This record gives sequence, structure tokens and C-alpha cells, in this order.
Amino acid sequence: MRDLLEIPIEPIRVEPDKRISRLTDEMLFTGFQGRKVGEIVQVWSKMLRKRNIVIWLGLAGAMVPAGMRRIISYLIQRRMVDVIVSTGANLYHDLFEALGGKHYVGTHVVDDVKLRREKIDRIYDVFANERRFYETDLWIEKFFARTLKDDYPYSSREILYLLGEFLNKHAKDKDSILISAYKSGVPIFCPAFGDSSLGFSIMFSNRREKVVNINGKKVVLKRKRIIVDYLKDVDESSRITEKARQTGVIYIGGGVPKNFIQQTAVIASYQTRHDKSHSYAIQISTDLPQWGGLSGCTFEEGQSWGKIGFKAQKAQCYADATIVLPIVVHSLSEKFKRMRRNVPIFQWKNNNLKIEYVPMKL
Repeated sequence: MRDLLEIPIEPIRVEPDKRISRLTDEMLFTGFQGRKVGEIVQVWSKMLRKRNIVIWLGLAGAMVPAGMRRIISYLIQRRMVDVIVSTGANLYHDLFEALGGKHYVGTHVVDDVKLRREKIDRIYDVFANERRFYETDLWIEKFFARTLKDDYPYSSREILYLLGEFLNKHAKDKDSILISAYKSGVPIFCPAFGDSSLGFSIMFSNRREKVVNINGKKVVLKRKRIIVDYLKDVDESSRITEKARQTGVIYIGGGVPKNFIQQTAVIASYQTRHDKSHSYAIQISTDLPQWGGLSGCTFEEGQSWGKIGFKAQKAQCYADATIVLPIVVHSLSEKFKRMRRNVPIFQWKNNNLKIEYVPMKL
């Protein structure tokens, strides 16, 4: 019993010049979700000190409209994450801002019927101009989608790589998730691609003929036949966990991105006949476990499925990610001013994958 009373709670002292990384270290000796913030920094730091590991990031919720876009871009550029699984909405809003669109400080105390009449969309207390969204939809449909091949079964990873490449040539703001991932060789999967403006804008390219002006004459271009193969997504993502020497997972929210990453461990274990459950696990979520939803389920529950390793180092914080993520990433930026880790390089050929770990010094 005495072993349980060895480590006292240490009240945090207020010091004007205290570094954020020192604060998160001190939070390890506080209570409740404050301690969990410190534990997240601790577990993430352990991942970054591993020589050969693939770090997955699941990105759900409206993180980009809420101002988290550059933080995610920083994580990619610094290779603090290696593979991303995101909702289509986050990627669409990233594209929107890269093309010059803005999200605006609004309020949740507002007449939404009036907003609708003014073509202003609301995401809790964030406003956006729906007319500018429409311009982005047309850009996807009439410019980017036209560069895609007909009748080729794309994975979402392949489309998003090509979108990052295309956007890099046209963006007004290149501090973008899509562009950073393209430049850094970080794959992005979007298993619910069709559940977003990205998906329906590409669908419109399949539905509508395009009229162009060539030498003063109107020419009708045929409809596209763009195919997104969701089973290819499952195949490619599971191969990453199969081939990885070790994996860690970071979930911002839950939803489809969380389950999609979780299932790579299950599939990889089936395929290899070895335990490929994730060795490190972090989640920041406001969802609770007692309702039985995947978004709130604990890592302990995940262990029963073989998704999380029995000896995995894990930290789960029940809090708003827009509060926790900036604190955690700033702390990591102080702790890892020089990044020295072997980062995975993914080489895709004929639906096969090779992972090579390359020393990276930043």
C-alpha cells in the first residue's frame, strides 16, 4: 500500500518565463486531464526517440476551420508523424485556405436562418463564405479532376498525392497539410473520401460535360470516369502496418480515421501471423467510452481486439483538441529542436510496398 503513496502531487508554480515543455513536464505531477496532457507529451516523445517506427495520425473533427492547420503541417514537415488518415472535410478546408480562402471568427449566438440567407456557413463559432466554397468546388471539378485518368482505380492516397502536387503549383498559401505531405513523402488516406466536398466535386466532373473555348470555338469535353477504390485504401494502409517494424498511433478525435488505423493492426496480424498491434497510442477526444462508440473507446478496450499491444505505452486525454494540441506540439517543438530519427520512406510499386528507414536530421 505504501508504494501507492510514493509520488506526491506537486502544485505548479507560476513563473513568467517558464517554457511550455517545462510546464507539460510539471503537469505529469498534477491530476485529472492536466496530467494526461503531460503523459501525451511523454508518450509522443518516446515515439520520436525510437529509431525505426511508423507513426500514424488520425485527424477527425473540424480541426482546420478551428485554426489547427499549420500545427498539422508542422508535424508533417518535422516528421513527427509519418502517415495521416483524415476526414475529407479537414483536407477540403486545407485546400480552401491554400487557394486563398479564409475562415472567420464568428459566434455560436447567432440567427442561423439569417446566415443561410447571407450564404454564410457556421462551424460552431467559425464562419465561412459559402460562395468561396463554391469557387473551390469548381476548382476541384474543372481543373484538378481533369488531370486524373479515366477508368483507373485510384486509392485515396494516390489522389491526395496528386492533389498535393497540383496544389503546390497553384497555391497562394503553401503552409498546407496537402502540400507538406506531398513534399515530405507522408501518405494521406481519406477512407470517407465521398463524404466531403472533395468527393462530390470530383463526382461532378464525372457527371458533367465540360465546355471549353478552343480557337474561338466552344468544344464539349466528355464526362470523366474517375474511380476511387476504397478496398485499395484498405489494402495499402494495412500493408504499411504489415511492413512496419513498429507502429504508434495518435488520434485527434475518433470517427472513421481512428477505426481505419486501428484495423490495420488487425489485418496485419491476420496476414503475417505475428502480433502487429500498435506499440504506442495517444488520443485527444471529448467522446466518452460508456456510450459504446468507437470514438470514445479506451485503448484497453482496443487491446481486446488486438488493435493496441498488451504492453503498449498509451495516454488518453478527454479534452478539446483545439486546447490540448497547440500545447503538446509547442512542448515537442522545444524538446526536439534537433530531430534525429530514422523516418520511413514509402515506395509503392505494382500495388506492393517497400519501407526504407532513412536517418533524418532537422
